Amino acid sequence: MVNLLISQLRSLMGWEVGMASLAWLLIPLLAAIGAGLWGSWAGRNRKAAGDGIELEGYARFREAMERSEAREKSPSDAV
Repeated sequence: MVNLLISQLRSLMGWEVGMASLAWLLIPLLAAIGAGLWGSWAGRNRKAAGDGIELEGYARFREAMERSEAREKSPSDAV
């Protein structure tokens, strides 16, 4: 029983406590570094590609929708 108490007392004053506290302090430090890296990546200046590609895609979509409406209204389908 005394051996157990002495070993626990030694572990409280030894490296285990110091390393455990360092490990717990390391977690928020790594989280802060990760948040900083993510923030700098999310806030970076992106190369502006312009709206040309998106507008062309929207025009194709609009034309396809107009064609499908024209097919629905065509008299050849009506019986």
